Amino acid sequence: MQVFQQTCDSCDQLMIALKQNMTKEGVRQAYLEADSAFIYETRGHVDLTNIRVTFYSQTGAQTSVLTARGGSYNMRTNVMDARGNVVVVRSDGGRLTTSHLIYDQPRNEVKTDSAYTYVSAEREVQGSGFVSDPSFQNITSRNLRGRAGGFTLPNQ
Repeated sequence: MQVFQQTCDSCDQLMIALKQNMTKEGVRQAYLEADSAFIYETRGHVDLTNIRVTFYSQTGAQTSVLTARGGSYNMRTNVMDARGNVVVVRSDGGRLTTSHLIYDQPRNEVKTDSAYTYVSAEREVQGSGFVSDPSFQNITSRNLRGRAGGFTLPNQ
């Protein structure tokens, strides 16, 4: 507990083993878990350690799981910023890795301006940023390169 006390000297609250449903209009979009949450009420800011976010479809089916070493959550905008060894694994086994990822809950989208790699049975691609829904069904990528199916993408 000593480590947490030193880290939380300026926080308003410290939560251990945080678990929180993230909903929109009564429908669960995601389930956030973190080892610890340092809450700063006046700033509307929460620092998180060892994050795990499970994303769900409109029908309640799990679509993907995000893990990261840490991050932050803005209580006013409902935007989570995951940092450090960010990994997103889709339900079909596809795996995305990056150093930084933003989950914008009101828009139900994930995005990054950082380099990323996505590997699945059909493709292995890299890019310098993207915007997508949490299930990675609708993705817009920047500087995409790699292999998809039996094809090598242009500009290789």
